[in-house]
Formats: sequence, structure tokens, C-alpha cells
Amino acid sequence: MDMAIAALSVDMSMAKTQQELGMAVLKMAISADNSAVEEALELVESLDPAVGNNLDVTA
Repeated sequence: MDMAIAALSVDMSMAKTQQELGMAVLKMAISADNSAVEEALELVESLDPAVGNNLDVTA
């Protein structure tokens, strides 16, 4: 019975570690995603709003 308790303790510890690792990876992915969105927004904001308003159709 003592070995079963020890094995259960080890299993629970491993499960907790795996969950913490999964959360850390998820946080990294969210952070990277947020960075990409921020960079895209900065790029869009830096564009000249007048570009593309006029079309020269004479050849």
C-alpha cells in the first residue's frame, strides 16, 4: 500500500509539472501572437492614407 501512495504522489507531481509546462507554452504563444498583432497595427498606422485614392488612367 505504501508503494501505491508513493506512485500516486509521483504521478500527481508529474501531472502538475506537465500542466505548468503547458501553461507556460500557451503564455509564450499568446505573447508572440500579441506581438505580431501589435507590429501589424503599427505598420497599418504608418501607411499614408492618401495612397491609392487617385488612379491615373491615361496612357
